[in-house]
Amino acid sequence: MFSLIDTLFETQELDNNQLKQLIELEDNSPQEEYLFKQADKKRKEIYGIDIYIRGLIEISNYCKNNCLYCGIRCSNLNVERYRLSREEILECAKYGYSLGFRTFVMQGGEDLHYSDDEVCKIVSQIKEQYPDCAVTLSLGEKDKSTYQAYFNAGADRYLLRHETAIEEHYKLLHPSAMKLSKRKQCLFDLKEIGFQVGSGFMVGSPFQTTDNIIADLRFLQELQPEMIGIGPFIPHKETPFKDKAQGDLHKTLRLVAILRLLFPYSLIPSTTALGSIAENGRELGLQVGANVVMPNLSPTDVRKLYNLYNNKAFIGKEAVEGLSDLKLQTQALGYRIVTERGDALTWEDKR
Repeated sequence: MFSLIDTLFETQELDNNQLKQLIELEDNSPQEEYLFKQADKKRKEIYGIDIYIRGLIEISNYCKNNCLYCGIRCSNLNVERYRLSREEILECAKYGYSLGFRTFVMQGGEDLHYSDDEVCKIVSQIKEQYPDCAVTLSLGEKDKSTYQAYFNAGADRYLLRHETAIEEHYKLLHPSAMKLSKRKQCLFDLKEIGFQVGSGFMVGSPFQTTDNIIADLRFLQELQPEMIGIGPFIPHKETPFKDKAQGDLHKTLRLVAILRLLFPYSLIPSTTALGSIAENGRELGLQVGANVVMPNLSPTDVRKLYNLYNNKAFIGKEAVEGLSDLKLQTQALGYRIVTERGDALTWEDKR
């Protein structure tokens, strides 16, 4: 098993059976510890000890979709809905810039309230006011022409997790109106336009098998995204999956490590979901190859409303107010928070 990890470290290549062995390693085993060690080594080899911060602005919890796992699904009538105005979004960016953030992530449900023109105006105003910053959007599936308009307005990156690469599994997680083929096409459209693209999947989602996860990894190899975000599935009490078991911490960490070795140049966040299932989850993610964190810049009165799953962490080190503590904690782990844009190195090479 140690030789498999060394092979992955050196070549970024394993067959499906070998990947399965790594995904299913025993928790706290010497092999798992070695996998984590090698992933951290690879990250330091490429990116050093730098941890990039992104200012997360959750602009709306309205969503036209009805995904079975999501707390802001349109059929959940118990959600207190909100959406931020252009002025509120710009105020978040202003505050974040003063704290050193040089990437802003505008994330929301698929809210039809925001026209293409409105999103473009927000993006262009942020870029005009803060030309040294990157703007990331995570607003769901759109037509290619819409993505092009966002790009022309100055958006640099786009996050769209594919969630699962197998059609049969996708249908178990989403309503019939949503199609995996459309989601994949969106990702390839974004790549063609020139965005830095992020994708990813849930770990431990209902009905997921190891073969599903391997298919996810193979799809990511086809896509070659600049950013890969994964996190454990966490149920929400107002969804059909409310009684399903949450994703496993160790398996998620093993997959972060595997992703670092498979995609050495990708930017990999240690997600809020990791910090939500374990008090030190986000720190553990950083120790196994992740190199991005996304403190919440949203207005404090709406953070608890962007509730995708139960017990979401949105205060402390998960929020911008905890940035000082986060810096101290990462320093204690041997890393450092940096305030530059933090583009993926492969994308830098293309410029």
